[in-house]
Amino acid sequence: MAFGDCRDDQALRAAWKMFCERLQEAGDQVFKDHNPPTPLHRADAFRFLTQNLGQAFDLAYETKDTRYPVIHAFCTPFCKLGGDNADFVYQQAWIDGESVYKISGNKGTAPFLNFTVQGPRPEKIPGTDWPSLHEPFGDIPEANMFGHQLAAEWDGSFELYIGGPKRGSNWLPTTPGSRKLFIRQGFDKWTEVPARFRIERIDMLEPRPVPTPDAMMTAMDWAGRFLTTMMNDWPDHPFKYTNSHFNEWINQFPPVPADDPASDKRRGRAITNMAWALAPDEALIVEFNNHRGLWMLTNMGAFMTSMDYLYRPVSFTPSRATVDGDGKVRLILCHDDPGYHNWMDTQGLERGHVTYRLLLGDSPPVFRTQLVKRAQLAAALPPDTAKVTREERIGQMRARFDGIQLRYSL
Repeated sequence: MAFGDCRDDQALRAAWKMFCERLQEAGDQVFKDHNPPTPLHRADAFRFLTQNLGQAFDLAYETKDTRYPVIHAFCTPFCKLGGDNADFVYQQAWIDGESVYKISGNKGTAPFLNFTVQGPRPEKIPGTDWPSLHEPFGDIPEANMFGHQLAAEWDGSFELYIGGPKRGSNWLPTTPGSRKLFIRQGFDKWTEVPARFRIERIDMLEPRPVPTPDAMMTAMDWAGRFLTTMMNDWPDHPFKYTNSHFNEWINQFPPVPADDPASDKRRGRAITNMAWALAPDEALIVEFNNHRGLWMLTNMGAFMTSMDYLYRPVSFTPSRATVDGDGKVRLILCHDDPGYHNWMDTQGLERGHVTYRLLLGDSPPVFRTQLVKRAQLAAALPPDTAKVTREERIGQMRARFDGIQLRYSL
């Protein structure tokens, strides 16, 4: 048995070669101008590519058939994409507007839970001449339910229907263009228990079809395009196609939000982003007034993916940040541990991004930043800024490690 013995051999090999060419093209984007020419940045970019290579066919084939839906965690400690929040768990399921689906499970104890039905993906961002972000992003929210709106039993168990005729309060409508269910969970404390659930098509009576050559060729095409557009769009797309132009405000939060506030409100958040650049002997103090609500800050690399939140202090929420005596939260970005509680690790990268989110809130606070020499941190901070010993830092990291494992059942 050899090549050519099957009628589909030529087409399959051509499709695979095209996928490999696109993968090579995606790899060339590691060396783009927005990625600094340092060993750590180059390695981080290839990690970004290979992590998403690992899930490309999960998105393109394994979960793609809307008649046999699967909830897929497309961001994890080992796969980052799309400006992901270190304190979110992101999941999606491909759906269609004709089927009826049921999600059943338990709400858990995370303070933020959201189910959104996403509609068609336009070529342009609505209201602009800007191109949409790459697959699987760029589609438009159609219907939305938050965790506090979800009726559940005393133990947190629930059923949620998607599509078809209305079924009580736990129901989200679909349209002929509906194509995806997007699920987000937001966490504050390390002890919070994630929601657990599954999805099914309610009239699913037969096994899923086995893959055909045509199905695999379609998947190869989708996966290859996903990888090339992903490497092309990050971080270029948000640099070019947001109102804030945050890449021009290095080490400062821009005065204009990065995204459309009306769109963000539908998604249950207010958001802003800062691009930073730090020399080895520098530190950046990020200061804002302590405020109510569930806020989150995540440190990200050049391709706008979260840093190593399983092992490093790269994200903060209200329960995990200390507040100085003057009512202000001060985070310290630098390349090594300065001995302060609110240290945000940079992983030794010289450039990156910090994204702030306020969930179910209206607008971000006013941020103030101060770039100082690492050796002058003590003089730049209030005397009562909380410090930690080496043993306390180890305890913090252990709590983080255990908490992230709980969220992802690692």
